Amino acid sequence: MGPIFLLCDRATTLIAEANPILSTYIGVEGNDHRWTDMSPDGFLRRADQFRQLISEAEGLTPTDENEALAKEVLIEELQIWIDSIDQRDHFRDLNSIESPHQQIRRIFDGMKVQTTDHWHCIIARLETIDEPIDGYRRCLDAGLANEMVVAKRQVEAAIEQGHVAAGPSSELLNLITTFDKQSIGDDHLRRRLVDAVQNGRDAYAKLTDWLESTYLPQASSVDGVGRDRYVRAATRYLGTEIDPEQTYAWGWAELKRLWNELHEIGSEISPGASIEEVIHGLNTDPDRAATSLAEFVSVMKQRQQQALQQLAGTHFDVPEPIRRIDVKVEPASGALAPHYSAPSEDFARLGAVWYPVEGQSFFPLFEEVTTAYHEGFPGHHLQVGVQMSQAEQLSRFHRLIVWYPGSGEGWALYAEHLMDELGFLETPDYRIGLILSKLVRTCRIVIDIGVHLDFPIPQDADFHGGENWTFDLAKELLMTRAFQAEAMSHSEITRYFGWPGQAISYKIGEQALLDLRHEAQSKPGFDAKQWHADVLGLGSIGLDLLGRQMRNRW
Repeated sequence: MGPIFLLCDRATTLIAEANPILSTYIGVEGNDHRWTDMSPDGFLRRADQFRQLISEAEGLTPTDENEALAKEVLIEELQIWIDSIDQRDHFRDLNSIESPHQQIRRIFDGMKVQTTDHWHCIIARLETIDEPIDGYRRCLDAGLANEMVVAKRQVEAAIEQGHVAAGPSSELLNLITTFDKQSIGDDHLRRRLVDAVQNGRDAYAKLTDWLESTYLPQASSVDGVGRDRYVRAATRYLGTEIDPEQTYAWGWAELKRLWNELHEIGSEISPGASIEEVIHGLNTDPDRAATSLAEFVSVMKQRQQQALQQLAGTHFDVPEPIRRIDVKVEPASGALAPHYSAPSEDFARLGAVWYPVEGQSFFPLFEEVTTAYHEGFPGHHLQVGVQMSQAEQLSRFHRLIVWYPGSGEGWALYAEHLMDELGFLETPDYRIGLILSKLVRTCRIVIDIGVHLDFPIPQDADFHGGENWTFDLAKELLMTRAFQAEAMSHSEITRYFGWPGQAISYKIGEQALLDLRHEAQSKPGFDAKQWHADVLGLGSIGLDLLGRQMRNRW
């Protein structure tokens, strides 16, 4: 192992020790009983650590191409974290989906539960959960003092989530049920767990009371973050800088193209019917649905296994540890959208696709097939699994910690597109689902950029041309152009408004991959399997770096 790989290995251990929440998420053992210091001083100490690691990396000479990539990735990622801390982003890190408010609560979903030692870690965290919450509140207090506040809409969403976390339907109560199912057989430990769960609920009740009484009255009435913050955030998620005006115009052109394609496929299903009638039929026809939770989970598992069996070795090199994938049901209080959770570093914890379908008994399938390929195989499961398996090519830091939505989510959308090309969306129903998926991601571009940069809707758009964006207009676009349900649309728009720059990474990343593939296909000797192996073998990196690396190969 060369000097840079050794540094990356040590950096991963040091960063995991300093950030136990991250440590649990990436599956590094030994820190699951502790919390990350979420206070302002904690962030400053981690920034000092990152600067020291950059200084060490800059003094090392790569021994080969893999080390050269490792050095570039390490320094770039650490500098992004430093810049975020220098900009004091942690002073206003509160939103509806991906902020410490959710991360502290969600960490228990990723903790192991099989042994007594695992439960000692869970209980230790529940008994000391006041520490990260108090530190986090001090960051938000500092934001108030420096007039760095988030929008009221995000605070209200967090307050609503906090009431759930503290209340009788708290997901923390699920830990007691899980403990009982594991048959640990330790009554004293169970009593400690019950008390610790109550402590967790009480801590969220206190945070929620503070948000409601102190923070909310001072929150901003403006949802948009402005050009500077938006471009900086988008660059971080993409690994390339966008031209907002050009990207906004492209989004509207794509929206029109996909809308026309949707109608063409709809006419194949039901000639003469409106697209609204077609979508209603797909949502209500029992012959096009699973009619029980067990059947739905079974169908999704079958899709994953079928794709794995047919594509492993033919279109993709699939490492042995990821030739299994789990399908799980998201708790009722969890995310509203399907998502993927990565395997642990040792692959003892399987990668899993999570579906928010608890309590449902009727499951239209036309959109779910595309989702299965996006979240599972050959989407995130293949991508993350390959990255984690590349110990000889990618540094431990890169494999476990680095994640750019531009290449990460871009690959997942590319996987949807590819599965259509390969014939796995074998009915017009499933192709409708694919186009709706593309429409959602395209709506994100025009909404996200339009809201945060205060761009008006184009005069020639056939959707409220010339008007300024509002929450209700953004929600209407998702509901009428991508046929998202009202509850999902409300949740999605709240997400975009509070997480600037992230939502556009999917579609932009997919297009970057399609452009790179088109370039490679124009040259002699193109091989799709090798091209896929090269893209996946680079791991999740910024789009600029991805382009340079792939053009060197093709």
